[in-house]
Amino acid sequence: MASLALTSPPSVKIPSYLSSSSSSLFSRSSISFRTTESRSRICVSGYAKCNLPKALNGNARVPIINETTIPKFFDSSRLEKSVSRNNTKLKLFSGTANPALSQEIAWYMGLELGKVSIKRFADGEIYVQLKESVRGCDVFLVQPTCTPTNENLMELLIMVDACRRASAKKVTAVIPYFGYARADRKTQGRESIAAKLVANLITEAGADRVLACDLHSGQSMGYFDIPVDHVYCQPVILDYLASKSISSEDLVVVSPDVGGVARARAFAKKLSDAPLAIVDKRRHGHNVAEVMNLIGDVKGKVAVMVDDMIDTAGTIVKGAALLHEEGAREVYACCTHAVFSPPAIERLSSGLLQEVIVTNTLPVAEKNYFPQLTILSVANLLGETIWRVHDDSSVSSIFL
Repeated sequence: MASLALTSPPSVKIPSYLSSSSSSLFSRSSISFRTTESRSRICVSGYAKCNLPKALNGNARVPIINETTIPKFFDSSRLEKSVSRNNTKLKLFSGTANPALSQEIAWYMGLELGKVSIKRFADGEIYVQLKESVRGCDVFLVQPTCTPTNENLMELLIMVDACRRASAKKVTAVIPYFGYARADRKTQGRESIAAKLVANLITEAGADRVLACDLHSGQSMGYFDIPVDHVYCQPVILDYLASKSISSEDLVVVSPDVGGVARARAFAKKLSDAPLAIVDKRRHGHNVAEVMNLIGDVKGKVAVMVDDMIDTAGTIVKGAALLHEEGAREVYACCTHAVFSPPAIERLSSGLLQEVIVTNTLPVAEKNYFPQLTILSVANLLGETIWRVHDDSSVSSIFL
C-alpha cells in the first residue's frame, strides 16, 4: 500500500526576486523579515505565502502575507462582528490536492492541521483514516478538485464519509477550485450537467456545507441542496493591483468573453471605476476559441483582462493579441484558478502579456513557473471565512 501521508513544508528558501530590482511598470511593496520560535516567514506588506515548499524557478513572484496584520480588504467596517477564535471544537484537515495552501490557512488561523492518513492501494483505491477524534467537532476539509480531478474528488468524498462516521458535528467541504464547474448547463442535445452530479455526490457523502472560491457561474450554488458560501478572490488581486502605480486614466478592464462581463464590471468598479471593454469570442469547440471583435476603446491604455480561470490560455492569449492590435500599451491577465493545461505555459510566456496574476487555489508546479507569473495567496481570505462560518458570523461583509 503506497502512502501519501502529509508532512510540513521545509524551511523557507528566499526567492531571488526578493533581493533584486525589478524593471516592471509598477513599484514593489516594502519587504521585511520576521522569525518566531515556532516557524519562520518572509513577509511583504499586504500579501501572504508562508514557508515556500520549494525555491522558485525563474522570476516567478509570490507575494507574502504579513503575519502581524490583516490585509486591507479586512479593515475597519468589514470586521463588524467579532469572531471567537478560542473554540477547540474546530478541526481543519487537508487532502493531498493542495497541502501547501491548507498549511497556510492553518498558520493564518493559528491552528495545527488535523492528523489524517491518506493512502493508495496498488490498484488505485483510496484509503482514509482520521488519526484524531472529531466527535462533536466542526470539521473543515480543504481539498480542491483539480488535476487529477477524479482522484481528488473521490478523495474528498471519502474524507467527508470518514468524518461523518467518526461522529463529527458538522462537515464543511472547503473546495478552493470546484472541478466540473464548466459543465453547468446544456448547450447541445444529450449533454450531461456534471456540475449538478458532483454537487449531489458531495451532498450524499455527508457534507453539511460547501465553501468554494470563484465558481465558474453563480447558478452552480443552486445545484447544492446544502448551504454554499461563495468566496470571491477579487479582493486579493485588487489589493495587489492597488499597490502598483497605474494611473486610473490609463486603465481599462477587459472581459475576455461576453459571459464574463458581470465579473469584469464588478472588478472595474472596485478598480477606480475603470472603463470596460469586451472581447467578442466565438467558440467552435471545447478549449478552442476564436476572437472576432473588440467592444470598447483600449488605444494607449493598460488593459487588465479578468477571468475566473486560465486553462489552455487560448482565450486569454488571443484576446491579448487583439488588444495589442487595437493599440493597447500593455496587457495584464488576472484570474483566480491557474489550471494551466498544455500548451498554456508556452502561450502565456510568449511575450504578449506583461504579467499573469493568479492565486494559489490550485497548486502551480515548479515546472510551470515563467517570468511573467505572479502567484497571490488566498490563505488569509479562506482562513477568515472559515472562522466566520464556524462562529456563525457574516461572510458577505468581507466583500462589501
